Amino acid sequence: MLKALRQLGTELLARNPWWDYRKDRYERPDGSEGEYYYVHTPGSVMILPVNENGKLILVKQYRYLNRRESLELIGGGIKSEKGALESAREELQEEAGIIAGELIPIGSFNPMNGVTDEICNIYVAQSLKRTHTRPEVSEEFELVELSYTELCDLIQDGTVWDGMTLAACALFEQRKDEFLLKRIE
Repeated sequence: MLKALRQLGTELLARNPWWDYRKDRYERPDGSEGEYYYVHTPGSVMILPVNENGKLILVKQYRYLNRRESLELIGGGIKSEKGALESAREELQEEAGIIAGELIPIGSFNPMNGVTDEICNIYVAQSLKRTHTRPEVSEEFELVELSYTELCDLIQDGTVWDGMTLAACALFEQRKDEFLLKRIE
């Protein structure tokens, strides 16, 4: 059995509205002391909205760090004063102008477990109603509706390259028939 690594102390190095950069002192497997630098967040959410025609709604946006457009699922950070479900509802309206009658959790994952302690919570949104968007000043979105097959093709050809979207789609794959078949029939 692997030895659990024990935290000996923590230090906040930097903070911004989205995450903290921290340095922990911890006990290594050999008993010596080490330092671990990481990003701490309250978590994140990603939403797969399925419309009445069985199509998924994604957003296209420009990603500054990669200097290119990204086609991805709707998502964002959990505000520390709110939970995952409420944050998912807010992100869905903010980015896509959608209110969901149902948000169904389908799983969670850590997007990069050597760098962050973040847990991303995945939801399928159903019974959708259109409303107005409320993007942040730094955001601009274009909505894209795709069949599941079209999305898979765009994943295969590299058009969809966002890692969190890819992970969420892998979780959705396990339950897609539950959400798509009843819409298409």
